Amino acid sequence: MKKLMLAAALMAMAPTAAFAQAAAYTTSTTEIGTLLDDPAARAVLDKHLPGMTTNEQVDMARAMTLKDIQQYSPDQVTDEVLAKVDADLAKLPAKK
Repeated sequence: MKKLMLAAALMAMAPTAAFAQAAAYTTSTTEIGTLLDDPAARAVLDKHLPGMTTNEQVDMARAMTLKDIQQYSPDQVTDEVLAKVDADLAKLPAKK
């Protein structure tokens, strides 16, 4: 019975751990500076938010998340764009 309970507990935890590893970066929790410093994540930003990474003011937003800056640029940083960025960020290999 104990083995069965342990196996069930491990199985319940596995999807959470796998998701956490796959979604190393998100638009709501990862600072823009972290995304800019990772070439693969930066490419995702360039794809969905062209011109953002080369904007002369981007360094002022390094400590903010994309979700944070949405209020300042709601026409460009839409919920749809954030969802697409999150989807592509989730595809990136986990950092060790």
